[in-house]
Amino acid sequence: MTGMKRRHFLHSTLTLPAIAQALSAMSLPAQATVQLARPQWRADPFALGVASGEPRPDSVLLWTRLYPGPAVPGQSASERQQQAFFEAQSGMRADQFCAVSYEIFSDEALTKRVQRGEFITHARRGWSVHVRAQGLRPDRPYWYRFQSGAAQSPVGRTRTAPAPDAAVSRLRLALASCQHYEQGHYAAHADIARQDLALVLFVGDYIYESTNPKYIVRPHTGGLPSTLPAYRERHALYKLDADLRACHAAHPWICTWDDHEVENDYANDQNRSYTDPAAFLARRAAAYQAYFEHMPVWPVAPGSGDGPQGLDDLDFAQPRIYQHYAWGQLADLWTLDCRQYRSPQPCRDPIKGGGRVVVSCQESEAAERTMLGQEQAQWLAQGLAASRRQWRLLAQSTQISSTGVNTPVGRSIFTDGWDGYSAARRQLLQTVVDAKVNNVVALGGDVHQNVAAQLRLESNNPQSPIVASEFVATSITSRGMGEFALARIRASNPDILHARSDERGYALVDITPERMHTQFLTTPFPAQAGAKLQLQAQFQVLAGQAGVQAVN
Repeated sequence: MTGMKRRHFLHSTLTLPAIAQALSAMSLPAQATVQLARPQWRADPFALGVASGEPRPDSVLLWTRLYPGPAVPGQSASERQQQAFFEAQSGMRADQFCAVSYEIFSDEALTKRVQRGEFITHARRGWSVHVRAQGLRPDRPYWYRFQSGAAQSPVGRTRTAPAPDAAVSRLRLALASCQHYEQGHYAAHADIARQDLALVLFVGDYIYESTNPKYIVRPHTGGLPSTLPAYRERHALYKLDADLRACHAAHPWICTWDDHEVENDYANDQNRSYTDPAAFLARRAAAYQAYFEHMPVWPVAPGSGDGPQGLDDLDFAQPRIYQHYAWGQLADLWTLDCRQYRSPQPCRDPIKGGGRVVVSCQESEAAERTMLGQEQAQWLAQGLAASRRQWRLLAQSTQISSTGVNTPVGRSIFTDGWDGYSAARRQLLQTVVDAKVNNVVALGGDVHQNVAAQLRLESNNPQSPIVASEFVATSITSRGMGEFALARIRASNPDILHARSDERGYALVDITPERMHTQFLTTPFPAQAGAKLQLQAQFQVLAGQAGVQAVN
């Protein structure tokens, strides 16, 4: 199709529901011309599958990305190489725009279509597609698919959240994190895909930028990512795993991130090698852009409450990912960002930054040190104070309860965790006290171990009341710490009722008005393809009674 004015193109070729999607897909001035291509695919453009996320009572976010395969298998490909390969496999030019159609159905047989439309994508967004499907009915399953040219995507299943005032009897979710591609297979995702769930809650380390030669089961390709093309390749490699694709296609996801989506142990504009902050922020922006291009997640617009942001306004240098979700009258859920706004780790090694184990680090107790940043902390405090639902879930990327170890010369702590931000942890828990709310449960990941713990204003002090509960899911694949180190942590932290780091898997969380029941489902490290997960342990939190209890 020859070029035409954007406004004429939109109104003459797109259905009205698609116009808003197309506008948000194009970062163009009002009088720019658009060349809409008609792809002739030589390879499957939907090899990365489909996904959905951010379930609301009347909407979900549908995702796919046109990806005909790696430009240079097993190697790093430049942006130009990736574009040339895409052009050869699609019959399009990289400077053209492509309309991807979508359909949404209310039945699994795909006979009752409730919506259809088109989304305009292009090279500057990595040919990704994010459809904000609105006008849906609350608490309903839907099925969806995409089409580009003659190519059709797999079918995905999603679900909307209940109406805000609905009396909901159950919320069943999978809590997961830390899926190092090299260190095992995604047996946990295969198991999650088979479960009857409302959603998957993924709390960080979706990809890993790093490698460890000692634990490679299957290798990364493309080397260490530091640019947008390289991060795109890493995300695509992970999405090519069939079990991960199946898990995305089976359930809507709610997500936040941790450090490995960018670089291990980064904190705000600081990384471990003390790179110039401007240079590191450029790398971080590239990693953030690749993340959003590959996930059923879209940043929140500044000043819009929890509304989505269009590509026209998007700043990948500082995208907001933290959000609030409600599940009827049963639960409020806040996803938190523990990386973008945090203070650098305390007591840093002057040669090698990031987190480390130190003894008697007074800097960790400084009142000005923050994990969430002032704006996010205030947003959460206001949300907790206003919450009137039965359960309050804090989804964040790591373990809040202390993991310090008592030694003859003082207590040792790992500075990248909440122990390195003890005043911020106390402030977070004081926020719960000040809000005068109960049934608060923190859900985390990062530490590669299953954890059930009590949360007190003063960690491990039996005279300090329990104000919240905590469950941390072990990693999908990433290796955990050794038993000797973990035994010392358990002995020094009576607030931890359960901690095991030798197995991989996820946590199955079942919430009713009366209780929250958590099962840790695991398989030995390294996770093998086709492995069957077993019950490691189970715990519960009873409504109105802060603290976790073992279930026999």
